Amino acid sequence: MNDLAIAAATRVLAENWRGTYTVPAAGLYPHQWSWDSGFIAIGLRHISPRRAQQELDSILSAQWDDGRLPQIVFNPRLDVQYSPGPSFWHSERIPGSPVVPTSGLIQPPNHALAVLLVHEADPETSARRRFLERAYPALRAWHDYLADRRTGASGLVHVVHPWESGMDNSPFWDGPLARIGESYEGDIPRPDLAHADAGHRPSNAEYGKYLYLAARYRDHDCDDRDDGYPFVLEDPAVNALFIRSEWAMTRIAELLGEDPQPHRSRARALGESLDSLWDDQLGCYVARDVIAGRHERFRTVSGLLPLLVPELPRTERLLETLHSPHFGLGSAALVPSHDLTAPTFDSARYWRGPSWFNTAWLIAEALYERGYDDAARDLSSQMADLGLGHDFPEYVDPHTGEPRGTMKFSWTAALSLDLFERLHRSGETA
Repeated sequence: MNDLAIAAATRVLAENWRGTYTVPAAGLYPHQWSWDSGFIAIGLRHISPRRAQQELDSILSAQWDDGRLPQIVFNPRLDVQYSPGPSFWHSERIPGSPVVPTSGLIQPPNHALAVLLVHEADPETSARRRFLERAYPALRAWHDYLADRRTGASGLVHVVHPWESGMDNSPFWDGPLARIGESYEGDIPRPDLAHADAGHRPSNAEYGKYLYLAARYRDHDCDDRDDGYPFVLEDPAVNALFIRSEWAMTRIAELLGEDPQPHRSRARALGESLDSLWDDQLGCYVARDVIAGRHERFRTVSGLLPLLVPELPRTERLLETLHSPHFGLGSAALVPSHDLTAPTFDSARYWRGPSWFNTAWLIAEALYERGYDDAARDLSSQMADLGLGHDFPEYVDPHTGEPRGTMKFSWTAALSLDLFERLHRSGETA
């Protein structure tokens, strides 16, 4: 990735900038997404730390009174371009929602990690703008929401919708969704199919279940206290990112002169609870269906992401699985989202096989942090090359590297930039 590539990635981020935030991709994703903004800010910090701070300021400003950060912050002028949009959620009718229209669901908590990395990119600008001082209370409220409203007897955070995991149609959700007999009774608009191949996206049947769950959650004022709610899952990636972000919060607290111990204690307690999702036969972490009381036994990239967790006792075993034929690190394109050898693998369909750039970045980050520099650099180089070579696609075929989804995808451009900078610092690029 040379200067021309940096310019190309920068151009994508500039084209997708909307004044205070970056859309994931023009057309297919015309609003602001929560964990997208975290990943985008990580890349933006290399070209404009101030804009990276604005990106995070924007998503934090849409926080609900209960502390949640919403999955989507809507541009109401673009209602019909995405479903379900602001006219579906009507967040203005829900107590405790912000002034801006949002969804009521959440996404994985990568925000504290992003805030810390953005601060470290330019501490002087951060201090002048009081970036950490503004972000820390919002992040603390966000993490308290997860701990107080989304944590059950296991000590782990749960999701109440496949969208909340960020991995919409993962095999993890097949059994729990099949148990739900209801489907959304209204029309199921699919504006996404104007921008992406139907064979790559979740099916109409899946969308019917998605909208049913979203409508039920909305109709209970998104209060997390619907005793008969039919979808409650503990996801390894969501919990791994929560733990990793709590460790980031210990550092942010130290920088601000706050007590880091509550964050350190929560991170360690979550890490201990995470062990309940370990599947020794599969060699990775799996999801747990809280309602059915059973594990969803699939190898997915979500089950590898606990590599991000400091003090993890399963690191060597996870690395074996990552390098095995199930994920083929070093031979596959990036890191497949699902076991290459599984009967449920599909190289084209969303989170059932294709390789995504955000999860590849998380794996690379974990490898760097664990000292596996050669594997990390190889994955970083591959990610930067595939991003540039295919106009920064949403995801790629894990066998061929062929682009899938939409192009000029913001987190692909942003995270490719970030890994290039890391490679450049290590002397791997010209």
